[in-house]
Amino acid sequence: MPTNISINGTIPKFQDLGLAYCNLLEFPYFLHEQDEWNSLELSGNKIHGQIPKWVWEMSKESLQLLTLSGNFLTGFDQPVSPMTNLGVLDLGNNNLQGSIPIPPPSIIYYNVSSNSLTGKFTPLLCNPSYLAYLDLSSNNLSGVLPQCLVNLCVTLEILDLHNNNFVGSVPQLCKKGSQLRMIDFSQNLFQPRSLVNCGKVETVNMGNNQLNDTFPFWLGKLQMLSILMLQGNQFHGAIDERRGNLEFPKLHIIDVSFNRFSGDLPFHQFQNWIAMKVVNASNLSFLQANVEFKNAAHSPFTYSVTITSKATKRDYEKIQDFLVVIDFSSNSFEGCTPHNIGNLKALGQLNLSNNALSCHIPPSFGNLSNLESLDLSRNNLSGEMPTELVQLTFLGFFNVSHNNLT
Repeated sequence: MPTNISINGTIPKFQDLGLAYCNLLEFPYFLHEQDEWNSLELSGNKIHGQIPKWVWEMSKESLQLLTLSGNFLTGFDQPVSPMTNLGVLDLGNNNLQGSIPIPPPSIIYYNVSSNSLTGKFTPLLCNPSYLAYLDLSSNNLSGVLPQCLVNLCVTLEILDLHNNNFVGSVPQLCKKGSQLRMIDFSQNLFQPRSLVNCGKVETVNMGNNQLNDTFPFWLGKLQMLSILMLQGNQFHGAIDERRGNLEFPKLHIIDVSFNRFSGDLPFHQFQNWIAMKVVNASNLSFLQANVEFKNAAHSPFTYSVTITSKATKRDYEKIQDFLVVIDFSSNSFEGCTPHNIGNLKALGQLNLSNNALSCHIPPSFGNLSNLESLDLSRNNLSGEMPTELVQLTFLGFFNVSHNNLT
């Protein structure tokens, strides 16, 4: 849609304007004469090139929301200028290059994901006093995270840094009273560090890093934790239940696949996972953080995760509250499969494949009435197939190949 056409007459002063998904090829010329904006939405167009200087100068004192995501923007005519009340700035899914643009101190929601940004996590990002949502994922950022991040996490609720090249130890993120709800540091080169003070955290995704340690027992203190992703690291040793209190009463999803864990499966932990025992298929809500952004119409932030389901990786952009998953595959667990897994009646997916488990398949698995996927392949299981498994009427994927079953 051409936007440089001449218009006769006086253009009214807009306060709120939505031009998202209108096939715009450039910034409409009339915008730079506006100075009373509250919100301007230009996401999902085909705007190329740099963000012009006047974007940051228009309505400096009134603009509260600016969305430019899903275009082909490459950079800035000048750095982001201080804007007194800008609370929401969405620059995600563009072609932005260079270092991370620094938002104004008033920012609450800041998204620059899925660009081509490089450089480090600058300490200048620790300055905003109200930041609740920060998404730097899927860029080419590197280096270590600054220690000042702990100050940012006083207000921060969503922190997404996945799919970058960050290295080193994760700094202490939380003080007492932290509001942090979701942490996604997956697909980086991090080493572990405690999140023990992040008492409100519901999602921790540290998958596909270089974490080389024993099981992080301090996670047991995160009583709100629903999703724990530790897959694709170098965790090792036994999950020794004597070393920590790992109750996880609200845990819905745990993935520790493709590590080097060994020893017996954690019998007593399966007994403690209370949320996995209650089938609530009537609950059609999603796991989400109800983060509120002042003067913005953003919907609640729904958690997302990638899970190997039915031997295929699947991206869950939204996670229904009744989705319950255990994936302990591709480790070196041994011994008998705990019978009390059969008490986790809400379990929808169970993957224990590619370990060294022995003994028989517990008949109690027949109690898993909600089970859709069961993978016990590539172990040392023996004995007869329990007839109780015929009760699993929802089972759509069943793999017990490469065992010693009769």
